Amino acid sequence: MSKPVVAIVGRPNVGKSTLFNALAGEKIAIVKDTPGVTRDRIYADVSWLDREFTLIDTGGIEPDSRDIILSRMREQAQIAIDMADVILFMTDVKQGLVDADSKVADMLRRSRKPVILVVNKVDSFQKMMPDVYEFYNLGIGDPVPVSASQRLGIGDMLDKVLEYFPEGEGEEEEDERPRVAIVGKPNVGKSSIINRLTGEERVIVSDVAGTTRDAIDTSVVHNGREYVFIDTAGLRRKNKIKEELERYSIIRTVTAVERADVVLVVIDASEGVTEQDAKIAGIAHERGKGIIIVVNKWDAIEKDNKTVKEYEDNIRRVLSFMPYAEIMYVSAVTGQRLPKLFDKIDMVIQNQTLRVATGVLNEIMTEAVALQQPPSDKGKRLKLYYITQVSVKPPTFVIFVNDKELMHFSYTRYLENKIREAFGFRGTSLKFIIRERKGKEQ
Repeated sequence: MSKPVVAIVGRPNVGKSTLFNALAGEKIAIVKDTPGVTRDRIYADVSWLDREFTLIDTGGIEPDSRDIILSRMREQAQIAIDMADVILFMTDVKQGLVDADSKVADMLRRSRKPVILVVNKVDSFQKMMPDVYEFYNLGIGDPVPVSASQRLGIGDMLDKVLEYFPEGEGEEEEDERPRVAIVGKPNVGKSSIINRLTGEERVIVSDVAGTTRDAIDTSVVHNGREYVFIDTAGLRRKNKIKEELERYSIIRTVTAVERADVVLVVIDASEGVTEQDAKIAGIAHERGKGIIIVVNKWDAIEKDNKTVKEYEDNIRRVLSFMPYAEIMYVSAVTGQRLPKLFDKIDMVIQNQTLRVATGVLNEIMTEAVALQQPPSDKGKRLKLYYITQVSVKPPTFVIFVNDKELMHFSYTRYLENKIREAFGFRGTSLKFIIRERKGKEQ
């Protein structure tokens, strides 16, 4: 089930990043020693009253001239309109209502997306409410006063956000069609792969930046089964600022990945795997999706009997945080191996939804503990009592132990490898939750 997406839009210096950091809390400050996993402060998973959503900050745009500011704001707003379920439109009570606010408000009003008008920097509700009322002139509903820096009014704002989330979130689960996101850098052949699979020019393919702006859903039927491909072809924008280009590509990738069961990370064979590929793949990895690395333009590579091994070794090195990912070598131009993509997708989905009986899991754990003793610290040894699988997509396991401080990452990885030896789980990450169970000491 994909989480709703909430985007923050507004002029420079109205406090978008301050609000983003206040809502994201410590989550985005978690530092993992995982190479290639993006830590960009562009998106974060946020929870409010047991409801989860993905928050996107479209900010960071501060060009020099006023007309460029307006065009960038429009572009920002368009991205939010395209992808968000709810839009937080931020204004600044201290600067007051300005022309750029009105122009973006017009766009947002026409979008028919839910828009919450947030008036920031209201440090005293008593004194500043008359200034807040000025923002009624935008014509997009009641202004919600907040102070992002002092965390005032944020709860009321989030309550409003939740009102717009679909109540029947479970209804979407009735759609049994596998959802496959195609992500990757610009011009690696994402649209060409979809066009080849559908047998028609469904997605515009061009070297001109920005030819496809939105993520596009395309249905493909293969051997009687229907698949939905989510294409993020529009990662390139007519934009000379490289950092912004990357920001947009990451935002689009996050929203496409959020909706998918399986993610195809497309890599250009002639370029090889890059750090940007690792960032994109890291988004899917962090969200526990099924992952297939698709090396496109394989027909353009001169090959000998070592080429595949060298290529795979390089991919495994750069994407070392996801050794479980499947790898395929294809050509969208010739169609080489593309039909086999469906077999891989089916296999990965099967592994994503695989459930292992508790008894079998505990047998594997007992055997693993006998082969390699758990770690100890200051005379206290880790004891593993019980393991059970609690969910799928990704397969998630809870391990009950005497002291979770003793459960070192490396021992969790060891148990993961033992479970993979028994059941494969190719193409999907596994998630482990460590819980303490007191009072069972012998």
